[in-house]
Amino acid sequence: MGGVTDRWARGGRGTALLAVVLVAVLALAGCGVTRGDDGGENRRLRMMIPNAPGGGYDQTGRAATRVMETADLTGRFEVSNVTGASGTVAMQRLVNERGAQDLLMTMGLGVVGATYTNGSDARVSGATPIAQLVEEQEGLLVPAASPFETVDDLVAAWLADPGAVRIGGGSSPGGPDHLFPMQLAAAVGVDPTQVNYISYDGGGPLTTALLGSKIDVGTSGLAEFEGQIADGSLRVLAVSGEERLAAVDAPTLVESGIDLVFTNWRGVLAPPGIPDEVRDAHIALLEQMHATDAWQEALETNGWVDAFVTGDEFEQFLVEQDERVATTLDELGLP
Repeated sequence: MGGVTDRWARGGRGTALLAVVLVAVLALAGCGVTRGDDGGENRRLRMMIPNAPGGGYDQTGRAATRVMETADLTGRFEVSNVTGASGTVAMQRLVNERGAQDLLMTMGLGVVGATYTNGSDARVSGATPIAQLVEEQEGLLVPAASPFETVDDLVAAWLADPGAVRIGGGSSPGGPDHLFPMQLAAAVGVDPTQVNYISYDGGGPLTTALLGSKIDVGTSGLAEFEGQIADGSLRVLAVSGEERLAAVDAPTLVESGIDLVFTNWRGVLAPPGIPDEVRDAHIALLEQMHATDAWQEALETNGWVDAFVTGDEFEQFLVEQDERVATTLDELGLP
């Protein structure tokens, strides 16, 4: 009899345990818990990079995730590079993951321009704005053996035969690496429609093109070329900001007698359709990251200008940037 009672008791405890588990599962389902809903340092997130390894978005995204992981602000990030059409493919994937609460994507003026010129329906205005992180100057890069020793040399060759000077950039038409040389051409008296611009999918392929002398001049942010600049395989003719960069021995365009100041920027988006509380949690996470000493060191190391803006203010900024691209392309008579 005692054996029967013991078996009933064990069976009863097992049934009770099963009931508790079922209640917990149903409760989680009712709350709509999905991947990435965990809060705090246990939350695991994905970061999508819209260009190849070595590019500006890649450097920014990996620097940000590294700081957040090291500071225990969240769990480990799954970082992935999604290449194609200078960010348009990644932008489409972000939009397709509507409602995904664990996904973030680095982006910037290049993605705004790429989606615009490619006629994509996956526009940045359709995603969830999280934060603008940095601004960055553009630079004019040439191989070590280039005959261009100064910006004046480049301008002289450009004026003589615009199509003969091959200009390469790490963004498609409408992106910063494209808009910068077009505005530079207009500033020095070269017809922008005659500029021989070749698009590369990020800084990695652009570096290869420069070192292989497939192009004469590269236009891009300089952080991703730090090694080649340091070892002398690439030279910087000028930078596009208001002031010189401490890490680069090159004048500004203004110092060189050219009336042009140009800056690029990068930020973070989330998919459309996420709850407001998830958006706010993403913003709070990046605010915590921005406050760390490690992020401030990353800004200094990479020559990035701190341009931290979040939420609604960033959303308005994106609208203005879309108009900036459209207006500039129209003024330059470019498609």
